[in-house]
Amino acid sequence: MAIRQIRTVGNLGEDALRKVCKPVKEMTPKIKELIQDMFDTMYDDNGVGLAAPQVGILKRLVVIDVGEGQPLVLINPEILESSGSQTGYEGCLSIPGKSGVVTRPSHVKARAYDENMQEYIIEADDLLARCICHELDHLDGKLYSDIAEGGLVDNSELMEQDEEDDDEA
Repeated sequence: MAIRQIRTVGNLGEDALRKVCKPVKEMTPKIKELIQDMFDTMYDDNGVGLAAPQVGILKRLVVIDVGEGQPLVLINPEILESSGSQTGYEGCLSIPGKSGVVTRPSHVKARAYDENMQEYIIEADDLLARCICHELDHLDGKLYSDIAEGGLVDNSELMEQDEEDDDEA
């Protein structure tokens, strides 16, 4: 299909990242095309998740692929339950080149609709749970940088730290 432009902090179109999205009322050819374009855009930028506002569309729609062999489409998603906690570095295609430490639930249970508008429940742990929380925040105009502990760091600094850690091992 097509690669769409990702809205980034500090650039034109950033305002879409701070708005609350509207529900998807029905599946249309335009929404099906958007879903495919979002996957293409996410893969092109080596991401694991992408929310519609990141490509300037204010709809409650998320695509996720954490490499477990099952790409996910979440339409009108909502978290029903969460438990535990995990703390780690997070990044975002809308804040390129930066990362921050974020604490999220280690387990979530969510309800969403798939690309056929069939409702389903998903339970997720670890990276997938983190990704679901991160992407659903986008639908409410929130960015991970809002909750990052100690602010953001350049990814190049993290890579240097990883290299130092490897040398010490």
